[in-house]
Amino acid sequence: MKRIILILIILVSFTILSRAQRFEGGLLAGFNGTQVEGDRYKGYHKPGLLAGAFVQTDLAPAVFAAMELKYSQKGARSKPKIMQNNPNQQVVLADPSDPSMQKYIMRLGYAELPVYAGFRTSEVISVIGGVSFGYLLHAAEYDDYGKFPAESEQAFNQVDVQPFLGFQFDFLDNLKLDLRLAYSVLPIRGKPLDNYYWISSQFNNVISMAVYYRLDR
Repeated sequence: MKRIILILIILVSFTILSRAQRFEGGLLAGFNGTQVEGDRYKGYHKPGLLAGAFVQTDLAPAVFAAMELKYSQKGARSKPKIMQNNPNQQVVLADPSDPSMQKYIMRLGYAELPVYAGFRTSEVISVIGGVSFGYLLHAAEYDDYGKFPAESEQAFNQVDVQPFLGFQFDFLDNLKLDLRLAYSVLPIRGKPLDNYYWISSQFNNVISMAVYYRLDR
């Protein structure tokens, strides 16, 4: 509850800043496609939501700086191989010796503070780059038997630092689309003790798309 109240206070502060002179701002919402480097599953198979607020100011006619506060869901998901037995039925193969055949889901939720600069290459397109600082709010892992019991969980680091690059597209006066790729530079969890899905230090790998709505216009 304290974390939620803190996030609400900061969101209100963002809205007030967005109405100040030389600042613009508003709300953002979208989704992530995520995976975790260091496990046995490849591909952006874990979807997640993101939502928050942003403020932005121009440093020069073609250069701007921005900051966001948002909630972002990340993690990983196995995608078991499927074999078609007949036209009307699909059977999931279950080979205990092959991790790719087993169900696994990692769900992480972060409060994030991205800070970045942007360069307008045209009236519509901007290139952005910066760093996102994340604080882990909740984490859970699941397999075929449900959520991992407490004695089987191995803790995640609370802080996540992700440099990112991306593009923004201004397609209406008060709407823009943001696409970005981010990768952790600090491990979200160290080397494993002994399990079937986790082989080395783990890092978040995220592709995100979000819509930004300006409130100052």
